[in-house]
Amino acid sequence: MSLAYFNGRYVALDEPVLPIEERGHQFGDGVYEFLRVYGGRPFMLEEHMDRLYRSAALIRLEIQMSREELTDTVYELIRRSGLADSDIYLQVTRGIAPRNHPFPTTPPSVTMTIKPSYTLPPKLRDTGAEVLLLPDERWMNCHIKSLNLLPNLLAKQTAVEQSCFEAVFVRDGMVTEGSSSNVYLVRDDAIQTHPLSNLILGGIVRQAVRRMADAAGIPFVEEAFTPAQLLEADEVFLTSSGIEVVPVVKVRGEGIIGSGSPGPVSQELHRRYSALTTAR
Repeated sequence: MSLAYFNGRYVALDEPVLPIEERGHQFGDGVYEFLRVYGGRPFMLEEHMDRLYRSAALIRLEIQMSREELTDTVYELIRRSGLADSDIYLQVTRGIAPRNHPFPTTPPSVTMTIKPSYTLPPKLRDTGAEVLLLPDERWMNCHIKSLNLLPNLLAKQTAVEQSCFEAVFVRDGMVTEGSSSNVYLVRDDAIQTHPLSNLILGGIVRQAVRRMADAAGIPFVEEAFTPAQLLEADEVFLTSSGIEVVPVVKVRGEGIIGSGSPGPVSQELHRRYSALTTAR
């Protein structure tokens, strides 16, 4: 069953627990992680924890639970839910305090939810996705996985309204990432993606892609590319914990990618990713 955790309590998902004066609610003052559970095992949990604590440090938020305590809570939530394949959303905010901009002295709040895994639209991996290019209007600290996602939401909604799967951001003439994914192209038998910087979120699946590429002998190039290079690529694909690996075959209003069908590199990466997530 779906279940939630709030500051030491395991509660039903629909139980009201969030005070009005919670800084995540009032200011988006916090950080989060989304992780997927396969067969009762949270995938790449250590990497998610690394990023969570790094994001918290970058906004000067001290997570008072240790990594071991937080990890134990993740496993306890999985156990109590009884869900073998699920999605966990983990959020840490600066806590509950009267609304005021300066940091309060109150302890942070930790919230988690667990739900059955999200499933992609049928046959999307077989047919490939269409994306929409949009200006990147976000702030300059996109490497922090913060709760402030309004520009991402607006971009995603614009893409959905144009029957596209994802919005792909362009800043200063270069593709950065998707509204909720990392973006890659394939050309000359190499995978290319934007280098890690403050302009993109370092995806956990991106780490897996790099490892899989190394194992398969596929060059992994961290170099920014233009929309024109995106359109001229042999293949394009997206990754995130929620969608895993999704091929892109069309850019709305711009043209077809490659042959117009999912390419061999993205298909091979997804096969390898599936093997990783089902390994016991």
